[in-house]
Amino acid sequence: MAKNPKKSSQKELDKKCAIGRAAVRLFGEMGYLETTLKDISDAAQLSKGGIYHYFSNKHEILYFVLDNYMDRLLEGLLEELERIPENDAKIEFVIFRHLRFFAKKPAEAKALLIDSRNLPSEYFKIIAEKEKAYAHIFSTVLWDYLGGSMPIDRIKAISYTMFGMCNAIMYWYDPDGLVTIEELSRICYDIFTKGVRSYRQTSPDIGLGTNGGISASARTRTDPTCRGGL
Repeated sequence: MAKNPKKSSQKELDKKCAIGRAAVRLFGEMGYLETTLKDISDAAQLSKGGIYHYFSNKHEILYFVLDNYMDRLLEGLLEELERIPENDAKIEFVIFRHLRFFAKKPAEAKALLIDSRNLPSEYFKIIAEKEKAYAHIFSTVLWDYLGGSMPIDRIKAISYTMFGMCNAIMYWYDPDGLVTIEELSRICYDIFTKGVRSYRQTSPDIGLGTNGGISASARTRTDPTCRGGL
């Protein structure tokens, strides 16, 4: 596991973050496999020995960056959603928040999508579990938005479609361009919710009880909290 398991001082944490920022910039420019610790030490203006004081290898640097990025994505999200009463507003909030994080940390976001599978399995599993928890939060919001009338496999497919749409933006978005991240978030929200509503209207009702409610067996098949989520 990562070096220095004891809690880092603020000075040490700041230095590790600086190393991480330099590293992910290089991963984006040169590729993860092509980037060496010497490249990272030069970009971070440290000796190679200085890098080893904080990290044992390149995998640890990538893991540190991705673990922190996922922690920031998850931090406070449930509490923020609880303060939003309308389900459609929750969807808009998640989309805006997701894209805002990308706009603030584009190199880290790209490393998460492109480089995470280069991690050793024990590191990758931790990141994957946090991604799963994040996706589960959105799937639960989406399940509520759709009135609980759709099975979890379709909820998962729709959830990942939304993330796919948002994540693809990183390949072409220009923060200095004419479209702001707020405008882009609204575009994604409008396209996504209109598409979901259209899909729902053209799909047969699934799992509806005789009185229009959801039967107990259908709820087990549809409620993401009954199946362990994504």
